[in-house]
Amino acid sequence: MKATARAHPIQGIVKYHGMRDEQRRLPYHDSISVCTAPSNTTTTVAFEPDRSEDSYVVDGEVVDGSGADRIQKVVDEVRERAGVDHRVQVESVNNFQSNIGLGSSASGFAALARAAAEAAGLDLSLPEISTIARLGSASAARAVTGGFSDLHTGLNDEDCRSERLDVPDDFVDDLRIVIAKVPSYKETGHAHSEAADSHMFQARLAHIHAQLAEARDALREGDFERVFETAEHDSLSLAATTMTGPSGWVYWKPDTVEVFDAVRELRSEDDVPVYFSTDTGATVYVNTRAEHADKVEEAIADCGVETDVWEVGGPAHVLDESDALF
Repeated sequence: MKATARAHPIQGIVKYHGMRDEQRRLPYHDSISVCTAPSNTTTTVAFEPDRSEDSYVVDGEVVDGSGADRIQKVVDEVRERAGVDHRVQVESVNNFQSNIGLGSSASGFAALARAAAEAAGLDLSLPEISTIARLGSASAARAVTGGFSDLHTGLNDEDCRSERLDVPDDFVDDLRIVIAKVPSYKETGHAHSEAADSHMFQARLAHIHAQLAEARDALREGDFERVFETAEHDSLSLAATTMTGPSGWVYWKPDTVEVFDAVRELRSEDDVPVYFSTDTGATVYVNTRAEHADKVEEAIADCGVETDVWEVGGPAHVLDESDALF
């Protein structure tokens, strides 16, 4: 009972913030994201009848505390659905830097859920697996279905699951995401738990459904400017909410704002189709078209930050036995 899976992290287009049920990780509203590649997490899961306790290792480090609790929620859900009680060995590796705002928890829990379900012999669709991944991270639900995906809000697994959106192939193929890496360790759990305490939260809820409708329509039409203008505006709205919570979370750094300024200068002075986006972190996603990627990456690198150029990633998928981590 062993399987290995790989999943890609996500960039939020219209991001969720806060959860109505933290135990089941049920967000207040829908959210839309795009998976990014070649960044990925590879995870091997083995249910072993002779093992005496669960073991979780990520990037060579044993995971304990709250991190282990989140992994166990996913593993326990698989055990319950499959009717198995074996202890489990989990090993996971990222090929990109984690905890700087690049969605590593999304790819991590998506790969975990996909591998665990396969190892336990569960025959589930990707939307069904997304409900398992959601228990570790709501964003992971969208990383399961891949591409541009929409996680629906709800009070149960039938409603609160992810689905892949139908987006024109040429739009997907043309998108380039310049990553402006701004190292700044962060965790988002506390910000999510405080979301409803911000005086800006109700204002965000009032307009988020229009943002979601705009993003869905623009994606269906393959309208680059509308999609990523929406993502840029939503990033600012999200930041306003986190900054006005009880703890006053400010994730951005001076380099973050410098990248924002560079993007706006490219757009206004050079007429380059380019938009910035951030999740809850200091790192910036800079969205542009393939023909402008080199020019945009050069401008971002001139801000003194490390860059990568990524594309759209697919759904979480099972790998060959030869790719197992142990």
